[in-house]
Amino acid sequence: MNRLTYISLFSSAGVGCYGFKMEGFDCVATNELLPKRLDVQKCNNKCKYNSGYILGDILLPETKQQILDQLQFWKDNESLKDLTVLIATPPCQGMSVANHKKKDEHKRNSLVVASLALIKEIQPRYFVLENVKAFLNTICTDTDGTDKKIKQAINDNLSLNYRIEFKVLNFKNYGANSSRTRTLVIGVRNDISCDPNDLYPEYREELTIRQVIGDLPSLTTMGEIYPKDIFHYFRSYSPEMRHWIEDLKEGECAFENQDKNRVPHYYRNGEKIYTKNGNADKYTRQYWDKVAPCIHTRNDILASQNTVHPTDDRVFSIRELMRFMSIPQSFKWTNDSLEELNQLSFDDKTKYLAINDINIRQSIGEAVPTEIFRQIAKAIQKVECK
Repeated sequence: MNRLTYISLFSSAGVGCYGFKMEGFDCVATNELLPKRLDVQKCNNKCKYNSGYILGDILLPETKQQILDQLQFWKDNESLKDLTVLIATPPCQGMSVANHKKKDEHKRNSLVVASLALIKEIQPRYFVLENVKAFLNTICTDTDGTDKKIKQAINDNLSLNYRIEFKVLNFKNYGANSSRTRTLVIGVRNDISCDPNDLYPEYREELTIRQVIGDLPSLTTMGEIYPKDIFHYFRSYSPEMRHWIEDLKEGECAFENQDKNRVPHYYRNGEKIYTKNGNADKYTRQYWDKVAPCIHTRNDILASQNTVHPTDDRVFSIRELMRFMSIPQSFKWTNDSLEELNQLSFDDKTKYLAINDINIRQSIGEAVPTEIFRQIAKAIQKVECK
């Protein structure tokens, strides 16, 4: 059997591809632009060799070469014949200013095109692309200089050597515990006897918020940290804002308060200015018996989308967010173990959270749910172990 390996591009904190690690895949290389995200991956020992953690822009020739050199290192020193999987979750932007065509015109979605070029060059046995719902119909500028939909670019570059399946799924029905509609593209190299449809995660009934986090204790005091889990805590905010949400029932929004003093507002030069309700999901209490909402990067504030707990007057804790995104408790955010963190004094716990809270929350919000990639990894493993 060829050794189970993967390369992960745009891997952020490695939340999604941790699912491949759980299924026994070795990480040849993982590429990320932000050092603090890559540091999280190091805490989880994603790569056997430190040279596998590749920090930098994939559009730069030196970054791409580092990835290729690391793969060659594995072929030379680990007797690796083929890379098993290449995973890419490139940011999908209307225009990318990082790369240019002739006459100084910007190339569209050059990060996507760079991912396809690496797949084409490396020829992994499988590839997995994950992105937003509109991904496939978004325009990119392909390597031949023509503008086309990303789906066409994928086919033009890879269909000669791969059987490719395109699907748009709401991950809430495939093992993730929150609503998250995404595009999943899976390719299988032509010499492998496998239908790409067989590698997708299996359908499951969605779970409600109560089913996912209902066993966690209520937190009623601002700043409170559950003694048995540092990541389950009441994130503090301006005390005045508590009056805006404290009387809300499930599904109600602070903008619906009849008392004007409980409607979200701010002060400018001593004048009270009422906040505009530009998004109906702001300051809105969630339902216990509905599926969790899509987790966004700004999950730290009441003014963001669907962040208010069904009962408590707070945003969801990190532990609750981790469960919504199917991130296992074994996943580490820093080098400290959960046991070590729980033994800290309250003041030291507060300091730890003040330093790490935002990076953790943003990493969760931009991640692929771990269970989605774990299922794909398990399905590939089954084919490879025949």
